[in-house]
Amino acid sequence: MRVELPEVTLDVEVSGEGPTVLLVHGFPDSHHLWRHQVPALTSAGFRCVAPTLRGFGASDRPEGGPEAYHPAKHVGDLLELLARLDVDRFHLVGHDWGSGVAQGLAHAVTDRVRSLSLLSVGHLTANLEAGWEQRQRSWYVLLFQLAGVAEDWLARNDFARLREMLAEHPDAESVIEPLRAPGALTAALNIYRAGLPPEVLFGADRPAPPLPEAVPVLGVWSTGDRFLTERSMSRTGEHVAGDWRYERVEDAGHWLQLDRPEKVNELLLSFLKEN
Repeated sequence: MRVELPEVTLDVEVSGEGPTVLLVHGFPDSHHLWRHQVPALTSAGFRCVAPTLRGFGASDRPEGGPEAYHPAKHVGDLLELLARLDVDRFHLVGHDWGSGVAQGLAHAVTDRVRSLSLLSVGHLTANLEAGWEQRQRSWYVLLFQLAGVAEDWLARNDFARLREMLAEHPDAESVIEPLRAPGALTAALNIYRAGLPPEVLFGADRPAPPLPEAVPVLGVWSTGDRFLTERSMSRTGEHVAGDWRYERVEDAGHWLQLDRPEKVNELLLSFLKEN
């Protein structure tokens, strides 16, 4: 369904009855990323709300440059979406950039968040403190800052280099297809340009606040993740003020919910039911 919000219209999947679980995808995905989780969660008595963020998939791509895609904009969209759906309290699940957006949402409306599940991407400070190996794995973040250059490099030769980056993505071709539309690749990259500029990556230390004490947090990292070290997730617990649980998923890449859906569903359901 399409949900019209004050600034954008989002493509959203809503299904099930019960406590709400808000599922937030990352780059370069859409709500389709959660297709294996939604049936398991709804069968277990949860209501799933899975939006496609602005700038991705079939959702709107507003004009205005990178600032139109700042993570705070996504947080605002999600709050508006929850209001439209009459959702008060909810569980949060985020993957990749969706994890960062979910953390922002947990800070914004702490009293409404039942639990926070972070897949692949942990707390920003844990990532920045994860050492040289993590910086090497994050090389592409600097490339993505180069407007025009990054788009040309990724899209050249029928998106050959983006295909290399998404080599482990089970949905690589279907994810790339929407990025062919005019302005779509730039819109998708703008979340990096607004949310992780060089000043954040390499500037003076400015530790992000710990995740709120009132929100229990689950962190899940997969052993085959090419982009993120285990330390960046496992040490997220040092930046959680309340309850923290860490889990590893073996034999899965960055898109663990597609590679090992049964395991991810098991972890999510056990955590959600506890909270």
